[in-house]
Amino acid sequence: MSPKNKIYISILAVFCTLLMLGLSAQTKRISTPALRPVTANVIPDSTVKDSLAAILNLIDSLHQKKNDSIPPVAIDSLKNDSLPSDSTKKSKKAGLDDVVEYKANDSIVFLGNNMAYMYGQGVVNYQDIELDADEIRMNMDSSMVYAVGRPDTAGEIVGNPIYKDKSGEYESKTMQYNFKSKKGYITNIITQQGEGYLTGGRTKKMDNDEFYMVDGKYTTCDDHEHPHFYLQLTKAKVRPKKNIVTGPAYMVLADVPLPLAIPFGFFPFTDKYSSGIIMPTFGDESARGFYLRDGGYYFAISDYIDLALTGEIYTKGSWGLNGQSNYIKRYKYSGNFNIGYLVTILGDKGMPDYQKQKNFRLTWNHSQDSKANPNMSFSANVNFTTSGYDRNNLNSYYNSATFTENTKSSTVNMTYNFPNAPLSISTTASINQRTKDSTLSVSFPDFTLNLSRVYPFKRKNPVGKERWYEKISLNYTGIFRNSIETKQNLFFKSNLIRDWQNGMQHTIPISATFNMLKYINISPSFSFTDRMYTNKIMRQWDPKASQEVRDTTYGFYNVFNYSFGVSAQTKLYGFYKPLPFLGDKIEMIRHVFTPSVSFSGAPDFGSSRYGFWQTYTKIDANGRRQDVEYSPFSEGMFGTVSRGKQGVVSFNMSNNLEMKVKSDRDTTGVRKISLIENLSAGISYNMAADSMKWSNINSSILIKLTKGFNLQMSATWDTYTYKLNSAGQPVRVNIPRWKAGKGLGRLSSTGTSFSYTFNNDTFKKKNKDDKKNNDDTGPASTQIDNSQSALKYENEENKQEEENNTDMEFGKDGYMIWKVPWSLSINYSINYGYGDFNYKKMEYNGKITQNLSFSGNISPTKNWSFNFSASYDFDRKKIAYMNCGITRDLHCWSMSANFIPVGPYKSYNFHISVKSSLLSDLKYDKSGNSYDRLQWY
Repeated sequence: MSPKNKIYISILAVFCTLLMLGLSAQTKRISTPALRPVTANVIPDSTVKDSLAAILNLIDSLHQKKNDSIPPVAIDSLKNDSLPSDSTKKSKKAGLDDVVEYKANDSIVFLGNNMAYMYGQGVVNYQDIELDADEIRMNMDSSMVYAVGRPDTAGEIVGNPIYKDKSGEYESKTMQYNFKSKKGYITNIITQQGEGYLTGGRTKKMDNDEFYMVDGKYTTCDDHEHPHFYLQLTKAKVRPKKNIVTGPAYMVLADVPLPLAIPFGFFPFTDKYSSGIIMPTFGDESARGFYLRDGGYYFAISDYIDLALTGEIYTKGSWGLNGQSNYIKRYKYSGNFNIGYLVTILGDKGMPDYQKQKNFRLTWNHSQDSKANPNMSFSANVNFTTSGYDRNNLNSYYNSATFTENTKSSTVNMTYNFPNAPLSISTTASINQRTKDSTLSVSFPDFTLNLSRVYPFKRKNPVGKERWYEKISLNYTGIFRNSIETKQNLFFKSNLIRDWQNGMQHTIPISATFNMLKYINISPSFSFTDRMYTNKIMRQWDPKASQEVRDTTYGFYNVFNYSFGVSAQTKLYGFYKPLPFLGDKIEMIRHVFTPSVSFSGAPDFGSSRYGFWQTYTKIDANGRRQDVEYSPFSEGMFGTVSRGKQGVVSFNMSNNLEMKVKSDRDTTGVRKISLIENLSAGISYNMAADSMKWSNINSSILIKLTKGFNLQMSATWDTYTYKLNSAGQPVRVNIPRWKAGKGLGRLSSTGTSFSYTFNNDTFKKKNKDDKKNNDDTGPASTQIDNSQSALKYENEENKQEEENNTDMEFGKDGYMIWKVPWSLSINYSINYGYGDFNYKKMEYNGKITQNLSFSGNISPTKNWSFNFSASYDFDRKKIAYMNCGITRDLHCWSMSANFIPVGPYKSYNFHISVKSSLLSDLKYDKSGNSYDRLQWY
């Protein structure tokens, strides 16, 4: 045998031996007492080195076969290793705390220098440590592990090392780790800490799970391989799941270093609910100066409630404080409140334009879970602000709902329903504000006792038919109210006795319904109302001062009235079938006519025997005497009783018009269409009145135009004429219009309002019908579709790109479907009423008032969004208010711009910031408001 053949045989024998060792090792565990450091001078001879190199090259070529799969391995002894005997003895002197398990999907190779090579998704486990990589080299003597990824057939690195322990998961390019000392060296680390990612650099892992890094990057962009921005960290110390402390760092945006640097940084991480500092926003105004705004401290009080205290301060003296809290308790209640105090200083002290304004705001929303208490409920909706708060608060400028709100209402209510009884009691506190003139209407407390409808004469165990008296029902409502209407600055100066109004009212209605002649419903009724006051205002004429004098008398006073009535109502149905020559599409038209007539009567509670109305004699400057009638209770909480007898007969009629048409879209083949949902009109005649016996005519109409869009209008028609009195003022006279030849009535007031929202789905149905009509299922169409499909997928590379791009949708023709979400909302109202008096026609001229507001938004792309809202003033014929906004999603950043282009509050605001709450202070704000518009004189 030639020497050359001997060498080949030797190489083959060594390879087979190593391969067998590897295969047998994959079913054992390693329990070696210790792995000593690598001995550098243990080097095999040249022949062995050459053969080993050839073997390794051969193994590398075998790694390219992805179908080979070798089961995981575990080694419990190194008895078959080629380690010298002294090496084995030295390793027994010191040991690991636990066993080391490892496996590989491809192969594991052991070499004579006590090295193990694992290929193909290798995994090494030691206690709570796990190391995954496509290639792992483990030294049995030194407890050292080196892991690295390997290139695939395309040259891309796959199977990069992934290190896992209790502190987290870390990916890197290369990793060297010592199981014994628990220290390691990592290059190009990738790990998520908090809301961001820590990447790059050279990292040293310590035995206490801390990391020391040089030239690292920190970013909150989830595309951490190529982030849109990051902070370049020259040096950093990382405490996983706790914080990162850095030395000098600077910002890099789109791979361009920016001159934005910090000498040191601290990034805390926590999964727990905790308190912390709220960083302020910096800006400037021409009127109030430079400012720090919305900075403060956040208190994590408990799992159920929090509190954020923030403030703002300006260099020219203005300042403000704000407190905001959210609270919730599952199955009990939830809510939030916001309280703010703002001091605004404008101008220079001592100058004529100097102003100092103090404003206050309180908002509170509370709701109770229905499961908390089935008998008692508590709710609050408080929105109280002083008149100047919204004008001086920067955040209100770009909130059109808040900034254009002329009235604000607040209500706090608690209701208790008595179990197994038709009785409930509620208490309410309410405040209504008019920001236009700073008027407050406060009602507190407001108690209401309500007894729902009961049938007092109904038998508990009825036998036979229902008796007539069992149909009699009654209910009761009692109200106690204490209220005041005053100016905002006078509220706390008001006197509870002198300025506040209070009173009680009891209402007891009794009614029943009987059927007469099968088709007519007769409903008699009786109502009693009692008002209780603690004071009355007596009036008299002072001839010396030539004026009316008022005197308030305190005591207990009852003001009551009652009335009775009866009404009759029925329904009449009419059907009409169109003539045959008009077609057979319409099957039937139905008309429902509902007439009703009622009578109500009441005595004259203005007579002297009741004492609810008084009379005093007034003497004018010419010495003429005039009797003035008044009620001492007219300014009471619930008013007073009316004068004069009442014997009112009322007539009312309502109409409903519908038709049935044939339809293929309905399962029954017939579709019902409403032509007029309701058309009603009514008038009354007071037989007991001395004059003006006819009332105005009230009418209304409701038409359902489309689904979700109705036209509703009500109108009042004046039935009497006018003339001038002795003072030259127009007054209503007892001459009906039909007697004066002016028709039955004149339109005195009417109005309607509607709103509609247009969006992508508005015309969706029409597009579907067009598509269905234009769809051709013939052979020619099939041939065209096939050719288009062939064109679409002609390029396999484009096909793969389309499938991977989930943001795109393609139609049958291969073109991308263009989707632009948009909406446009329109709110319009128009009202007609009496305006100025026309002395030539002796009639009031009509006056039309209109209001138009509209808002909309559009998203031309996934990341761009535009929105606006505006209102139009028809009197001035110009836009009264407009607010526009633009937002842009910059992946890990967000940008927004708001501006008010017209009106007295022209302003703008630009904001760009990182989305992550951790880096929320990494932002830029620029704004300008109405105070910045300097006026030069």
